[in-house]
Amino acid sequence: MSPDNRPIGVFDSGMGGLTVLAELVRLLPGESFIYLGDTARVPYGSRSPRTIQRYSREVAGYLMQSGIKMLVIACNTASAHAKQELTESLPLPVIGVIEPGVNALLARTRNRRVGVIGTRSTIKSSAYENQIRRLNPSVSVFSKACPLFVPLVEEGWLDKKITSLVVQEYLSELVREEVDTIVLGCTHYPLLKKAIYGEFPLLQLVDSSVETAAEVKRELEKEKISSSGSPGSPPRIFLTDLTEQMRQLEKLFFGMPFQSVEEISIGEGNIQ
Repeated sequence: MSPDNRPIGVFDSGMGGLTVLAELVRLLPGESFIYLGDTARVPYGSRSPRTIQRYSREVAGYLMQSGIKMLVIACNTASAHAKQELTESLPLPVIGVIEPGVNALLARTRNRRVGVIGTRSTIKSSAYENQIRRLNPSVSVFSKACPLFVPLVEEGWLDKKITSLVVQEYLSELVREEVDTIVLGCTHYPLLKKAIYGEFPLLQLVDSSVETAAEVKRELEKEKISSSGSPGSPPRIFLTDLTEQMRQLEKLFFGMPFQSVEEISIGEGNIQ
């Protein structure tokens, strides 16, 4: 079997998906990645499902032109509303963040009382809840939208008192329901793991970024499209809007500055 050194495409509505990219780079150092953040149209969570699907098609189209071998939807909202369509329409493997997170959640819970936290759009979609009930109808699911988590993360307020108070406000309800395991249903939320454990040390947290990277590794091996194993090139980063805040967030989400970032324009039938 000859190695497949084509890149893996990763996309998110913004910068939060860099937490997924960071795990992919850590777990798969021999692979090359192209990350596309649709920062000009973030957040997807405030859009209709039809608009989210259109945006996702446009982003996927751009990445397909770059010669990718796999598409990773590093966005909970796009995974909830567009993964099925992209899986059916694209001639390559498509991995979202919901299924890997749910599989880990069900494997780790001991009392079969689990929680899902995410943006309002992700929670409203019931994508996690439906997948959990599809795999194990006996599990009790408690969902909670946590809209303030994203701005707290983007402000870098990971250790502030206000963050601890917001964590208490959002998650105390789930703890009262005797939930033992929670899936972090937003790519920003892994950065709040320390704050959550600080308030609720007995909770088990499922990080979809880690689980998605593991699923990508399994899929590469299954499809026999892994790279040669030599160190991959640094990730290529494309953003549809490049602002000073974006340059600040790259280190927060990815852990280090990028070697280069390119601004691109994407639109229906207008990929430049």
